[in-house]
Amino acid sequence: MSFFMRNKTAKGPNKRKVDEQQKGHGTKFTNKKKKFNELDNESIASSDEEYAEQNKRDDELSNSSEDDHETAQEKKLRLCKKRLEEMQEYENDKAEFNEGAIAKRLREEYLEDKGKLRKTVADNYTGYDSFIYLKCKDHKQSITSICISSDGKYLFSGSKDGSIVKWSLDNNIKIKSIPGKGKLPDGIKTVVCLAVSTNGKFLVAGDIGTKLIKVFNAETMEFIKNLQGHRGYVTGLVFRKDTSTLYSAADDRCVKVWNLDDMAYVESLFGHNMSITSIDALARERAITSGGFDNSIRVWKIVEESQLIFNDTGNFIEAVKLINEEYFLSAGDGNLCLWGSMKKKPLCTVLNAHGNDDKNGESRWITSIATLINTDLVASGSNNGTVKVWKCSNSFRSLNLLFEVNIIGFINSMVFTPDGMNLIVGVGKEPRLARWTTMREANNRIVIIPFVKKIA
Repeated sequence: MSFFMRNKTAKGPNKRKVDEQQKGHGTKFTNKKKKFNELDNESIASSDEEYAEQNKRDDELSNSSEDDHETAQEKKLRLCKKRLEEMQEYENDKAEFNEGAIAKRLREEYLEDKGKLRKTVADNYTGYDSFIYLKCKDHKQSITSICISSDGKYLFSGSKDGSIVKWSLDNNIKIKSIPGKGKLPDGIKTVVCLAVSTNGKFLVAGDIGTKLIKVFNAETMEFIKNLQGHRGYVTGLVFRKDTSTLYSAADDRCVKVWNLDDMAYVESLFGHNMSITSIDALARERAITSGGFDNSIRVWKIVEESQLIFNDTGNFIEAVKLINEEYFLSAGDGNLCLWGSMKKKPLCTVLNAHGNDDKNGESRWITSIATLINTDLVASGSNNGTVKVWKCSNSFRSLNLLFEVNIIGFINSMVFTPDGMNLIVGVGKEPRLARWTTMREANNRIVIIPFVKKIA
């Protein structure tokens, strides 16, 4: 009802008044409408101009490399060919990736997780380039141990004078050092072994003088804590990969397990009859050690609380290194041995691997070894400064010499850079664990040996 009433009012006596009001304001309404129309027209015109300008730019870009007289048909044909080429390249890359890269990567990840990965890389190495020398005043005595961060950016070196130096491998300069001879309250008297955790958080050093394991912050080189428990001097240290679990070996014939997140002792492992000379570990919860004069290598299965014993036929085992979880390398009184975890005897033995001494005719001592993890490339160093690079051939049943490098001094420690492009060597005038002889003409320094590889 009200709806109709309002309509009647608009048509009644007041209609004239309303018309007059509308007539009085007509100019105002007309001006507003005109203004809105002008704005709309300007907006439309602006949009048209921008659109035309954009088309012009697109045409210029598409035709910039083409002839000015190209016909529409020729242009269409050229663009079709270009599109087909792009599609073909995409499909080729996709096929190659799907068929090769993914399968290869998944297979490598699976084998690495199982500890069975074996990359064939040794055939790519043809020799070496000019040496790079790292030397500083902090190391006044023989270099005994070196270790490298998992990313390959930093190198740590230790000396018989107790000094420890952190190096940058990006520019081969010293970053920071810890003075030796116990000059600091928490300093070290004699370093014979070093290890750095995979995450780059901890650096540990074995001190002969105090029988302690010194723990440092690997980034700042600040002292954190002493780990005490060994009754003999510590001869070997290694972190389990991707963990803060530390394994230590010592002259007291036992292996100790530590948790560095809690800075706590976990357990001790016994079995060797003589002083342990070296220790190594990878990702599995196990460690491998060499027993020096007891001529044994032991694989410690920590979870199973058992051990595997491998007996060598030599007189002394100086060092042992894992290649992967299935194979490992050992060396000592002149012999270089390649082992498999499933056999008690070496798969391959190279007798007098570094020849005989010119003075006494005896086999030259192999003082250190190194392995490029999960590959067929290994190296050995002797007491006369010779470094030999080997290939594990015939399914890890033989060792073939690739080339040798001559350096003056005792090769006390060696490590490959993670990319396999360099071998870093710690050289000294004296052997790592003794002072029964001195090579006066040698220099206490670190030598970086850059490798030369075949051009792909």
